[in-house]
Formats: sequence, C-alpha cells, structure tokens
Amino acid sequence: MSKETVFSNARIVLEDDILSGSILIRDGKIADISGGNSVAGEDFEGDYVIPGLVELHTDHLEGHYQPRPGIRWNKTAAIQAHDAQIVTSGITTVFDCLRMGADEDGGFEHGEMREMADAIQSAETEGRLRAEHLIHLRCEVSADNVLEHFADFESDRHVRLVSLMDHAPGQRQFQTMDQYIFYYQKKRGLSDEAFARFVAKRQAESARNSTPHRNAIAKVCAERGITVASHDDATLSHVDEAIDNGVRLAEFPTSFDAARASHEHGMSVLMGAPNIVRGKSHSGNIAARDLAEMGVLDVLSSDYVPLSLLHAPFILADEVESISLPKAIAMVTSTPARTVSLDDRGRIATGLRADLVRVHRSHGVPVTRSVWRQGRRVA
Repeated sequence: MSKETVFSNARIVLEDDILSGSILIRDGKIADISGGNSVAGEDFEGDYVIPGLVELHTDHLEGHYQPRPGIRWNKTAAIQAHDAQIVTSGITTVFDCLRMGADEDGGFEHGEMREMADAIQSAETEGRLRAEHLIHLRCEVSADNVLEHFADFESDRHVRLVSLMDHAPGQRQFQTMDQYIFYYQKKRGLSDEAFARFVAKRQAESARNSTPHRNAIAKVCAERGITVASHDDATLSHVDEAIDNGVRLAEFPTSFDAARASHEHGMSVLMGAPNIVRGKSHSGNIAARDLAEMGVLDVLSSDYVPLSLLHAPFILADEVESISLPKAIAMVTSTPARTVSLDDRGRIATGLRADLVRVHRSHGVPVTRSVWRQGRRVA
C-alpha cells in the first residue's frame, strides 16, 4: 500500500524559480508539485521548502573523533554526534572526509580510517544514522604511505569522491610561508631550527611523491568511476594537471586565475560556506564571494561548520545581485549532486528522492524546521 504525504502552503525553491504551492510525496519520492493554496496535508505557513543539502567536503567528523590533540573518541559515538549536527543543518547527503596519508608528525595510523569507514557502515546498517553517509578520501599525495592507506578502500562502494592534495610549504594553500609558520611552527611550538628541518622534509616528500601518487590514484578512480577533485590549485599549471587527472571538482582554488580556468574547463569550483559567512578565507586566500560575483563559484561546502551550508546561500542571494535564491540553493543541492553523479536527488522534481528541508527565514540566520530523507522525517 502506497504511503502519501502532502506539504502545503510552502515556498518551493525549484532550480530556476520559487513556486508557492504544495508537494505530494509518495513512497519516498516526489510525486507531484502544484501551485496555489491548499488545505490538505501539513501547512508550511509560507516557509521555504528546499532540496536536502548535499555536502561534498566536511572535516566535521574528524573533530568529533579527535576532540583534543591525542584524544580518540568512541567511533560510533563520534559518528552519531556528527550525524545529528549534519542533519539538523539540513544536510541529507554527506561525504565524510577520511584522511589518507600520514607520518610521525600528524594524521592517522594505517588502518584507522578503514576502521572509521567500517563504523560508519555499521551505524548505517543498525539504523543509527539519519543522513546518508558516503565517503570522500582526502589523499595527501606527498605522503610516503598514501597509497598504502588508499589500498584499504579498493573495494569500498561507499567511496564516491577522492581529492588529490599536497600541503607542502611554498605551494597551493601555502604559497607564502606566513600561514605555514602559523599552522605548523607556532601551533606546534617548534624552534626555528626544528621548523627548518620540518619544512625541508615536507618539500622533499612532495618532490619525490606528489606526481607519481597523484597519477596512480587518479588512474584507479577512472577505472572505478569515482569522481576526482583537485585541492588548493593556485596556478594554470595546476589546472592543466587537474585536467590530465580527469578532475571534475576544483576544491578551494587559491587564485582567481585557477578558479576561472577550472570553471571554464567544466570543473565545478567549490569554496567553503564559512568563507561566505565570514566574508573571507580563514587561511588568507581568495574570498568566495568574489568568485560568486565573477560567476565562477559552483559549489559550497560547510567544511568545518555544518550550519554554514544552509546560511551561506541566503547571504549570497541577499548580497550578490546576479545570484537569485534558487541559483544559490543549487550550489548546495543540484550542482554538487550532479558533480558526483547522484542524479536521483538535489532538486525538487517529480520522480526524485523526497530529500527535503523546511526552512524558516525572515532575516538573518535561517532556521531548519524539519528535514525529510526519502520521504521519512529525520529531524
């Protein structure tokens, strides 16, 4: 027997319009969308209804698992806490970032992220999770052991996105040493001599490993149909390298030239929603709002603040003349979904999954009223 639900008197955010009307959900999918007022079903009282948000890059789980340096929390408890904050921020599909590649100075031990992925999948099987959790492997290609870590996921169907990153000093995110000194010397309390050794080691690793590891991982992703992302591209040569690696998602480009070139070559350019909310990058790189005004911002990510993924589109719609609310909402719904080939969600259209969020917003920070995943209320 079919199960039906009706949402009425809502402002329905479609891909290119806002419709005042109703949505009929049948068996977890959107069955009908109609304009006009209705007395049937749940009255949304003029609140927005938007597609469930699709989060491609969040380090938020890592913060729950390692809440303090040297502390490891119970994996299942960390996952549940992460999931609760994700779903109440309106995110119904989340790609949990798991870090590949480490050494004695940081990162996770070999096998630790495999255990985390297993814990995510067990939590899903046990009905503990409200959002759908997929895996994004963040591959530090300069690390000696990144291929060993990556091999732990060679048959994991939950891996749908892999990013290729190199955080060595003097390039990409750390083109100047000011931020690198803050991140690695001041925070770790290293002497000038110890820091110099640290920098030399990182640069040597990058020179030795980056290109062969990048090419090897990209080849595996092409064979398995996994979407590849570049990370912190700064130059046109970085973009050319991304094109050669079959990259579809350009994460956090650090220069206007790299962002524009990536967009023009058909990549989705991703920037952090916290960058929009704060009005600037936390690491001193380009502002996401500037890319939005240039027309080369395609996708937003909550990165380290889940609620920013809902907040930022409303800021863009308020403050950037060329961006409507439907266009801004697409940056956190339909465009990220398409980028990773999730064609069954991300839009309010008949036949698609009923991943929906009721949002109240008169001014300022929007409020998540309710969240549905595949027609089932989860928040």
